Amino acid sequence: MDQLPKPHVVSDAAPLVRAAAFSVHIFTALGAGVALIALFEAVRGHWAAMFWWLGAALVIDGIDGPLARRLDVERVQPNWSGEVLDLVVDFVTYVFVPAYAITASGLLLPIAAPLLGIGIAVSGALYFADRRMKSADNHFRGFPGLWNIAALYLFLLHLPPVVSTIGIALLIALTFVPFNVIHPIRVVRLRWLTLSLIGAWTALVMVALANDFQIGMGVKATLCAIALYVVGCDAAIRFVRSLNA
Repeated sequence: MDQLPKPHVVSDAAPLVRAAAFSVHIFTALGAGVALIALFEAVRGHWAAMFWWLGAALVIDGIDGPLARRLDVERVQPNWSGEVLDLVVDFVTYVFVPAYAITASGLLLPIAAPLLGIGIAVSGALYFADRRMKSADNHFRGFPGLWNIAALYLFLLHLPPVVSTIGIALLIALTFVPFNVIHPIRVVRLRWLTLSLIGAWTALVMVALANDFQIGMGVKATLCAIALYVVGCDAAIRFVRSLNA
């Protein structure tokens, strides 16, 4: 919190325009409140409900950016940092609440679960502070701190505790490995395919949550295949290009 004070900037925008711009910040901050409700559900062991609320936070995160750009929030409300606010809310929804769920799920080895939970929180905080977290072409660098998604697959697959424990440990390590992971929205290459797969993924996840993760192997396999595409797409394209070089 040791930030140097910055001078107060007075916007020349009309009061109604400033109010509209500030409402976007309120909308972004609402994600933190949604995360708190998700945590309430997690503490009670209502895992599917927790993921529904984390999904609501994802929707907020997907909408607030375009709204902010459309209303030129950075210029109209110069005293409020939308970037910092977004990172704070994202850390709570993408890292902190999922870290609790992963630790308290009973799906990891009991002796390792608290240590891995701490590892998730610490690595996630460091990742969000890394100025290199995105490449020039808008790929994420390393495992992008999507612990809400990692937690979803943990509950979805329900693997033996030793396998799940090793998997979570590997994801923590991969946070610091410089490989590219596609950003579903901002990466232009194959965007049509990526968005189509994300749409199918969203529908299948909703089916899984509606059935409290009691779904067939076909749905699980499809969800895993889409995850592999998102994680490995860039590496596969680079590999093919290297063969053709």
